[in-house]
Amino acid sequence: MIVHVCGRTDVGRTREHNEDAFIIADFSSRDAAAPTPIPIVEQQRYALGARGAMFMVADGMGGAAAGEVASAMAVEIVLGRMRIEWLGEPSVSAEAFMRSIKRATRSANEQIHTYATRHSEYRGMGTTATIAGVLGDTLYLAQVGDSRAYLVRDGVARQITKDQSLMQKLIEAGELTEEEAAHSERRNIILQAIGPEATIKVDLTHQPIRRGDTLVLCSDGLSGQMSAQDIAAIVTSGRALRDVCDALIDRANAAGGPDNITVIVAQFDGSGLQPPVHADEVGHRVFALPETGQTPVAAMDVTQPMPAVRNMPRMKTPRSVEIVEAPPEVEAATPPASAAETATVSPARRRVGRLVAGALLVLLAAAVAWLVLRLTGITAPSAPATTVSHGATPASAPAP
Repeated sequence: MIVHVCGRTDVGRTREHNEDAFIIADFSSRDAAAPTPIPIVEQQRYALGARGAMFMVADGMGGAAAGEVASAMAVEIVLGRMRIEWLGEPSVSAEAFMRSIKRATRSANEQIHTYATRHSEYRGMGTTATIAGVLGDTLYLAQVGDSRAYLVRDGVARQITKDQSLMQKLIEAGELTEEEAAHSERRNIILQAIGPEATIKVDLTHQPIRRGDTLVLCSDGLSGQMSAQDIAAIVTSGRALRDVCDALIDRANAAGGPDNITVIVAQFDGSGLQPPVHADEVGHRVFALPETGQTPVAAMDVTQPMPAVRNMPRMKTPRSVEIVEAPPEVEAATPPASAAETATVSPARRRVGRLVAGALLVLLAAAVAWLVLRLTGITAPSAPATTVSHGATPASAPAP
């Protein structure tokens, strides 16, 4: 399987500086392109190895809380965790790969949230994250926020991630059409981001790759300014991959460029891939991964400035993005707990527990009966009657 990939980020027409970040990592060669502030990664070609590859786009938010700090931290933490966990993982399987991506994403959230809570100037900062891992002939995706992944096949671009946004929930609930959502004043309201909250829910999906497929990973500075059809037309125009990235950026800027724009384009080829067939389904396909508990966070000194962003003193003007809780009528149901999370008690221990409880109940009944008899004076002549109340001195019963 051969991968051709290129990435580019641009400040856009209205922002003062760039709060987006991205990564292109080839785990087979243990190499990765440097994250921002590098504005472009030149076209690369490599044969996909056993450990696969990873592409990630992060769109920072938070205004004075420094979204560029959050996005830079996110890409570096995710890459660092993947290098430790995935490259050290003995099992080269889809589940192990996806679990490593999920843990890395959660680790980024926990570390960014902790850092922000201990540095008031960064409080509330966050970033979206769309991560695409390639292993074998399949894409594995982790989604937090509203950056997107599209797959272009046979001249058609289809979104294979699902926005974690209020508009997406309203569309699914039948309250809005996609066209109405695209023009809504609330279209920038997202339900989740990495950093603002202590915990997140990572949307995990997968998509089989066919020969000739093209992956487009982008921030909403691009997807918000053009349709899927526009993306497909540029990707299939026959241009070199770098020119495709340039054309996508230029098109978003021509539409106004109201936000930072980041895009990664990856084309897949080679005899290890099957050709596309009519029955193939392209879209949002959930990857079921059993939950095994919270991810331990790698040690980080949150009392000091983040080394990777010490040279980023500027703060972005507030982005028109809010993080809100989904309305009850559109909130997704929480998946049931897995068997690993459910405690069980053996039948033998249950029987012993019942016997102990029964014995205690009998003793309690006897004690109550004895106390009632003593209080009513119906006792044996030689038995002393003693009552003790809180703060009182015990009194002996009169002699018979």
